Amino acid sequence: MFRKKKKIGLALGSGAARGLAHIGVLEVLEKEGIPIDLIAGTSAGAAVGALYARGTDAHQIRALALEVGWKRLAPLTDLTLPKTGFIQGRKLKEFMKRKMGDVDFADLKIPLACVATDIMTGEEVVINEGSVLEAVRASISIPVVFTVVKWQNRCLVDGGLVNPVPVSVLKQMGADVIIAVNVIPEPDVRARRGGEFKKLNIINVMVQSVYIGSYLLVEHCLEGADIVIEPQVAHIGFGDFHQVQKLISLGAQAAQDAIPEIKKRC
Repeated sequence: MFRKKKKIGLALGSGAARGLAHIGVLEVLEKEGIPIDLIAGTSAGAAVGALYARGTDAHQIRALALEVGWKRLAPLTDLTLPKTGFIQGRKLKEFMKRKMGDVDFADLKIPLACVATDIMTGEEVVINEGSVLEAVRASISIPVVFTVVKWQNRCLVDGGLVNPVPVSVLKQMGADVIIAVNVIPEPDVRARRGGEFKKLNIINVMVQSVYIGSYLLVEHCLEGADIVIEPQVAHIGFGDFHQVQKLISLGAQAAQDAIPEIKKRC
């Protein structure tokens, strides 16, 4: 059994469907007996991190991801007149409430922080109090795809715009050792060859725009991390939620490779 020596923080990054790889990382950390004391998450990382912080183990999160799949996501896309976004997010929020509950940050088993972006000022907004559900909804709100979330007189969207892998937030939270999980690889070379053009639609273009910008921030965001885990997910699209098993497996593989270094540093 791995013995805890230092306060370990886990930074789970943004990446839409690719964020499912975080589940595989959590499975390996659990299997190896590595305790997580603090979690900071952005976008998909906020959603997975919130479930784990609430006390849902990695196996249960895997089961939930498999249960949902792509087919059950479609009915959750409640389209609206595009004032600030195409998808209102009410149905998605109701679904998350059924699976997660509308818990308060103070009730979580592991301290959590979710990262969002103030679309008016461009500021990073770290949410660590109040409704976890509201925080996750704000953190995953890809601009134009989802309507903005109003929170404390701010208009919030996806945190990946400013801090795609929130290592800096864990430092502020007091982590001694930081494990960062990045699922935003370099933009796919195949796309430059034109082979992926037929797959483009307006949603893909908006999502890809966000993650091209996020990729440019990733290197800076990872500074200060003690261990960086980067699942090899470049060949899987941001919207490929149906590839749950593959993404979880890739996350587990990358985490397993990092275990010797994690044990040495912790």
